[in-house]
Amino acid sequence: MDEAVARARRLLKRRALVAAAASAVPLPGLDWAVDAALLSRLIPAINQEFGLAPEQIDRLEPKRRVQVKKAVAVVGSMLIGKFVTHELLIKAARTIGLRLSIQQAAKYVPLAGQAASALMGYMALRAFGEMHIRDCVRALQAAQAS
Repeated sequence: MDEAVARARRLLKRRALVAAAASAVPLPGLDWAVDAALLSRLIPAINQEFGLAPEQIDRLEPKRRVQVKKAVAVVGSMLIGKFVTHELLIKAARTIGLRLSIQQAAKYVPLAGQAASALMGYMALRAFGEMHIRDCVRALQAAQAS
């Protein structure tokens, strides 16, 4: 499991850097579009690292599949073991407040504002990814305990 966490964090770090770069560009909505695209690929990749992608869960023996699905339900993640849709990402992003309106305004202030916006973009995506990694770990631990 430690190796899966390390691989997932490497993926997350690279994607968060891309989000930071997009957040620094003063084009309205660009960061939102980039974040949605990044998350639509990142979340399934993290699930895959932990063996929690929908197709991986479907290949488990029936008893183990039930244990994993119950564990995912206990953790309460809406992004584990499901096909990630645009609507699902929007709902998840809203629940944790992925973007702040301050960030949107900050990017129009030359240099300092763009740097602050980039930092906020990096931190937001990183926080979202870390939360998902923790959910994956908790789901696996709960499945192993049952």
